[in-house]
Amino acid sequence: MLSSPLSRRRPAWAGRNYSLLTAAAVITSLGSNGALIAAAFAVLEADGDGGDVGLVAAARTLPLVLFLLIGGAVADRLPRHRVMVAANALNCLSQGAFAVLVLAGEPQLWQMMLLTALGGTGQAFFSPAAEGMLMSSVQGEQAGRAFAVFRMAMQGAGLGGAALGGAMVAAAGPGWVLAADAAAFAVAGALRAFLDVGHIPPRAPGGGLLADLRDGWREFADRPWLWGIVVQFSIANAVVGAADAVYGPLVARDHLGGAGPWGLALAFFGAGTVVGALLMTRWKPRRLLLAGTLCVFPLALPSAALAVPVPAAALCAVMFLTGVTLEIFGVSWMTALHQEIPEDKLSRVSAYDWFGSVALVPLATALAGPAEVAFGRTASLWGCAALVVLVTAAVLCVPDVRNLRRRTTPVARGVPDGADGSADAERPVGGLG
Repeated sequence: MLSSPLSRRRPAWAGRNYSLLTAAAVITSLGSNGALIAAAFAVLEADGDGGDVGLVAAARTLPLVLFLLIGGAVADRLPRHRVMVAANALNCLSQGAFAVLVLAGEPQLWQMMLLTALGGTGQAFFSPAAEGMLMSSVQGEQAGRAFAVFRMAMQGAGLGGAALGGAMVAAAGPGWVLAADAAAFAVAGALRAFLDVGHIPPRAPGGGLLADLRDGWREFADRPWLWGIVVQFSIANAVVGAADAVYGPLVARDHLGGAGPWGLALAFFGAGTVVGALLMTRWKPRRLLLAGTLCVFPLALPSAALAVPVPAAALCAVMFLTGVTLEIFGVSWMTALHQEIPEDKLSRVSAYDWFGSVALVPLATALAGPAEVAFGRTASLWGCAALVVLVTAAVLCVPDVRNLRRRTTPVARGVPDGADGSADAERPVGGLG
């Protein structure tokens, strides 16, 4: 069979599925990062306040918390590309309806919360399926390079999406940005419909969802470094998420000139993650988690900068530094999970990791508005920064966090679930704290 010019230009490890997944992920990341900004400003333009912005943000995250583990089970039982396409369709419809409401004028808070919650539900089912499909799309010694390129592509798209979204909100209004996000989901879903799952063998029946989750919980709870860092990020993600989703747009509106500077600051954060990833292709710290955790302290800086508030240029510099250091943690964390967790249990451990990472975000975003009323915006932002520092210092008290070292040989792997080893056919690498 003659190969196409495109396939001849691709590296050997960038097969058809990998290329489709990467292209679709870039498209949705471009749209979604702009839509996050658009949703906040849609609430503000509808005469909402900080509390309303927090409620809409929480409405997206709450279904993610509720359905994430169920989404993982569904992705193990149905063809994963079908789950992904169905989730994309739900996101397309919900964002399209949100755009129509905003463009028509005077959307109600409950309507925005409902549509945002539908988007979060789609994400809960999409993420586990997408992670498994990506892991199954590459093999062999070039897998690390393939995942790095995918990660860089996503970060670059996030950078562009945030900057473009902020500019579009300022120029055309949030409704058109939401409409563009709906179109992006439609295009990405069409691409994912062409994924080939013929190489994935049928999975042998196991002990059921509850048995799998109990097994994963034992693996999770037996490692203090693992649950310690997940608890750390449960709190850090919650307060940083509240600052970004609620206080950031408010500070931008009141002191920085609106959506454009805030979108630019988020874009600088994305640029920092790209630089951090490039750095980690060269730097291999021996004490993985010590180096990574020390790099979490700068995560407090954006909240502090918003509390001052600093000028837009200084905020962009702070966001860039935070992106660099957080990416160092992210790569170190993924390496530690891959090194220390038996591969046949990695997906279940990752489910608890992701669940812990988002569990408190809805509560924090919902309470951001009342906290502003009770303590003031400045005090609330300083509180967010202080909590990040406190929990990061606390997790350094765990000996395994300080002492876990990079291995030259992998940890002993368990026996795969299922008699034919088919459970190893698709394996996610875990969440980022």
